[in-house]
Amino acid sequence: MNLEQDGWDLDERWMRAALAEARRATDEGEVPVGCVIVDEARIIGRGRNRVETLQDPTAHAEILAISAAAEARGSWRLSGTTAYVTVEPCTMCMGAFHQARVARVVFGAAEPKFGACGSRLDLTAIRGLNHTLQVEAGVLAAEAAELMRGFFRSLRAASGPGDTPRT
Repeated sequence: MNLEQDGWDLDERWMRAALAEARRATDEGEVPVGCVIVDEARIIGRGRNRVETLQDPTAHAEILAISAAAEARGSWRLSGTTAYVTVEPCTMCMGAFHQARVARVVFGAAEPKFGACGSRLDLTAIRGLNHTLQVEAGVLAAEAAELMRGFFRSLRAASGPGDTPRT
């Protein structure tokens, strides 16, 4: 039995749940980012982007999943959990993962504009924080990236000449 392969299979399983949340975001006209937080082989928090729906710039998938997980756990401390996110988290979301004491973040597609796990910034490289977390990149990255490309492609197609699609 290959433990590394088994771990990757589990990561793919949970990333598929995050991708389902991202698809729900797309169906609602939101940027397709989804997140699930897993504790002891079960999902305790789910989130999908809801920025447009809620008109709240903090309504990222990760923030909503953290809130749901904290409520499910009855504690803001999410020690021992793993967050699965379809797209590399931004600085706000990585800060929230640090604050919540999430043990591990697994993401799919890199985010060159706002990614805070090495694409634009690397908040995991800051030493001296009271909490460190592990990051695993690239799980089902092609599928997550295609969701993003497809969303923005249809947004551009829907906007008329001279219109600026929202981002």
